[in-house]
Amino acid sequence: MATRGRKPFANRKAAFQNPTEEKGVHPTILKQARKTGQLNLSGRNLSTVPDTVWRLNLDVPEEARDVSLDNTDERWWEQTELTKLILASNLLTEISQEISNFQALSVLDIHDNRLESLPQSIRELENLVKLDVSRNKLKELPESVTYLRNLRSLHVEYNELVRVSEGIGHLDKLEDLDLSNNQLSELPPQVGHLYHVLKFNVSNNRLSSLPPEIGSMNALKCLDVTHNQLTHLPEDLGNLPNLEQLYLRHNQLSGIPLLKNCKNLKEIHLGNNQIRRITAEHLQHLESVSVLDIRDNKISELPEEITCLSGLQRLDLTNNDLTGLPFVLGTITSLKSIVLDGNPMKSIRRDIIMRGTVELKKYLCSRIEDPQPVEPTNKGIQNGGDTGIVGGSGEGLKAHDIQQSKSLDYSNKKATSVPDDIWEVAMKAGVTSVNLSKNQFTDLPSNLILLESTLKEFNFGFNKLTKLNPDISLFLRLTTLDLRNNGLSDLPRDMESLQDMREIVLSCNRFTTLPSSLYEMKKLEIIFADNNKITTIDAAGFKNLPMLATLDLQNNNIEQVPPELGNCTQIKSLLLNGNAFRNPRPAILTKGTLALLEYLRSRIVS
Repeated sequence: MATRGRKPFANRKAAFQNPTEEKGVHPTILKQARKTGQLNLSGRNLSTVPDTVWRLNLDVPEEARDVSLDNTDERWWEQTELTKLILASNLLTEISQEISNFQALSVLDIHDNRLESLPQSIRELENLVKLDVSRNKLKELPESVTYLRNLRSLHVEYNELVRVSEGIGHLDKLEDLDLSNNQLSELPPQVGHLYHVLKFNVSNNRLSSLPPEIGSMNALKCLDVTHNQLTHLPEDLGNLPNLEQLYLRHNQLSGIPLLKNCKNLKEIHLGNNQIRRITAEHLQHLESVSVLDIRDNKISELPEEITCLSGLQRLDLTNNDLTGLPFVLGTITSLKSIVLDGNPMKSIRRDIIMRGTVELKKYLCSRIEDPQPVEPTNKGIQNGGDTGIVGGSGEGLKAHDIQQSKSLDYSNKKATSVPDDIWEVAMKAGVTSVNLSKNQFTDLPSNLILLESTLKEFNFGFNKLTKLNPDISLFLRLTTLDLRNNGLSDLPRDMESLQDMREIVLSCNRFTTLPSSLYEMKKLEIIFADNNKITTIDAAGFKNLPMLATLDLQNNNIEQVPPELGNCTQIKSLLLNGNAFRNPRPAILTKGTLALLEYLRSRIVS
């Protein structure tokens, strides 16, 4: 027994003294890998992988040679085959051919090393599902990889690839393919055989064109070709029926194809190209788009057919040649953010543009006769004023219309309460949208609680609130809340329960800081907090909001813009004009959000 007690220590001592034996790999780790089927050797500064690793499931471990067969705790032969091997973030220049010993391997992660090639024997890993060889020095995608017919995820980004083998078309079960940040000048036509790929990233390469066969990738949902040298796109790109996100920023495109069959396209990012016009025919095929980014182009006119995009929520027109906008743009009820920085606007006064999207839409609507709002499938609330929706009884409202629209508009009546019979009709109808703006309310109507389980959109702007009732936190389905033009200086902490909130309007109140509860609403996309008394910016708080796209802090008392705000790269529209700070200078602000964020990041002290 004394011998058995000393032997593990002796093994550890030998391993410690011999720098060529199991560097950074303790026998206990290997023992655990035999039990779990998983081995993680990442971040150990390994320049080679010890032979004992490659023979993990073959050799009798040293510590087990004197073990009694009766000891059930030490039955090394009852081991689990290795299914997951992580060798990431080391100094490896090669992988042994003996990797073929791991026939059961399903995950192989060797990213962030110094590999210039992969062993031919990798082709024998028939059960491999995920392969990550990103951040190495591969100059081509090895032919051996194309034999991995069960592969579903392949990451080869940040290498030195100059070509991709035609055999890539054999990976017909692939769902996620990332070839970004390489030196590819072309893609093989065989990528069209990747019928199950959902996400395809070839950004930051040297592509001047895409193969027409890309139009056969029928399952594709997200295509990212940002930062390439594309001068044109194949018409076949319009044949992708499941495409939802298309990223084409930072190329040399002068036009785009007709995306005729991309019926599910929700986001299209065309910024930083040389596009001069988008025609009515283009727009007629983009009716499902909610985000249209055409910033930093040369567009001088936007056609009235922009209303075909009935579900459009964000429109970024930064740094184009627009002198005006079609008035009908204001009738798209779902549109919540229009960014116009850097355009030579002549037909719309700058002070109107500076008031934000809501006021701009109102102005556009006022310039046409009897505008008919374009109603998307999910109706947005009508911000302020009459919406044309009638409802209720006793005040000239019709119960039938409330039941049909599921909306209650009781705005602009100078009211301090809403008749009980109207609430009763609203509750029975399952109303989802309530507009009580432009009244004399000092608190939430007590009967609003009847809509606790259905209310999604609530406009309570232009009232006389100085404090918001904590009961607002009970409306867990709220997605849009408009509290503009009140006397609020804070929000209830309990509002952090509103996890479905996507837009909040706090304009024209008395806030000196943004309430902490906002930073807990992880789905927030839009914050309007202009025309308050806000003095500081909580960059860490905004960083905590992964979906935040529009942040309006114009006309406040902000004295300093923290450089860390530049790390909030999820923000697409950042408005800071009309504050007290001197830096960033107005010249930087006018360059638009992207340039502003880059400038702020450059000022972060390491």
